[in-house]
Amino acid sequence: MIQTKIRENYSWVILAAGFLVLFFGTGSRFAFGLVLKPMSEDLGWSRSTLTLAVTTFMLVSAVSLPAVGRLIDRYSLSLIMGAGAIAAASGMFLMGRVNEPWQLFVAYGLIYGVGIASISNLPVGVMISRWFERRRGIAVSVAVSGGAIGQLVIIGLLAAFLATLGWRAAFTTLGIVTVAVLAPVVFFAVRSRPNPTGSQPSPGSDRPNSGAEGRGPTVRSLGRILRSRQLTLLVIVYAICGFQDFFVATHVVAFAQDQGVGTVLAGNLLAWMGLMGLAGVLLSGGLADAFGASLPTLLCFLLRIFVFAFILFFQDTVAVAVFALLYGFTFLVTAPLTVVFAGAIFGQARLGVVAGSISMVHQISGGLGALVGAVIFDQWGSYDRGFVVLLAMSLLAVPVTLMVRERPVSEPAS
Repeated sequence: MIQTKIRENYSWVILAAGFLVLFFGTGSRFAFGLVLKPMSEDLGWSRSTLTLAVTTFMLVSAVSLPAVGRLIDRYSLSLIMGAGAIAAASGMFLMGRVNEPWQLFVAYGLIYGVGIASISNLPVGVMISRWFERRRGIAVSVAVSGGAIGQLVIIGLLAAFLATLGWRAAFTTLGIVTVAVLAPVVFFAVRSRPNPTGSQPSPGSDRPNSGAEGRGPTVRSLGRILRSRQLTLLVIVYAICGFQDFFVATHVVAFAQDQGVGTVLAGNLLAWMGLMGLAGVLLSGGLADAFGASLPTLLCFLLRIFVFAFILFFQDTVAVAVFALLYGFTFLVTAPLTVVFAGAIFGQARLGVVAGSISMVHQISGGLGALVGAVIFDQWGSYDRGFVVLLAMSLLAVPVTLMVRERPVSEPAS
């Protein structure tokens, strides 16, 4: 009883640490969409060139995710996440000093991309899932909500002061604040797993153990996992989700400004999307705990069908705001469900690498979505053709989600 109580008490520290990591990690990631238009005008670069850096970031972070997943299955979470926090903050800081395209690709695409993979939903979700045996879906959702609140606060502040600070100072400040806050939190509070003896974990005890891995269904054969029909379905779902998410997040501010929405209001739309995302992600976690992860995923895509159909016909200021807020509600719905799906179907032993592989697909597809949005705009001067593509993808996602079965994939008898 005492051991259980100690574990439960420290689990709240872990939850708070995960919340703060995603507050800065996810919140800072959307700064690029806010400054896309002023950067383009200041540097004289096309939106395609700038967005190609986002695509590079997405690809680099994507290919890093399975490696991060494998590392967190084996080694200290605080070390991996701490190094990631320093790298991500360094990338942000260097963004304020770019003058050539190659510098942009190194700072944002490479350094920030590697760093953010180590402080993303994946390591935080795995960490939370290890510490919370019950109500895991809502616990992961609360941690992921840190990203939504970070988006609201960070983007809201940047939008308010962007005209005064300029985009360079905004990135520099963001980098300094991120490392100053995250490094101490990660190195001193994050622990990989509960101590198997039940005692409160100390800094020296942050090492993997197998105590939590034996519970629930487990598939240890990575080859069997990769050949699984269920993994294929999840990959399709998250590929669609990622493409849509980063198409919208990267271009929604520029799209709003193109429709005549004022600069401050357009920037705040991206921030308010974070507030709506908070409501969506908390609802997602509660529904996942009660009914399984497939239901909130299905509801997410049904709402997106309406949202993309709506914006094709209505594009005044009010309509753009409605579009941004409704899409924002769906933006983080699937984020906490990655580890829920992976854990329910494949078990805990391979949770890091499975969730990392799914997140990798999400990231790669997201980078493609950001780039496609820019290419469509540069080619036709409008995002309408892109919205048609996003609508078609939502229609496809509905039957695919219905085919996902949250049942354990059993190992063949040896």
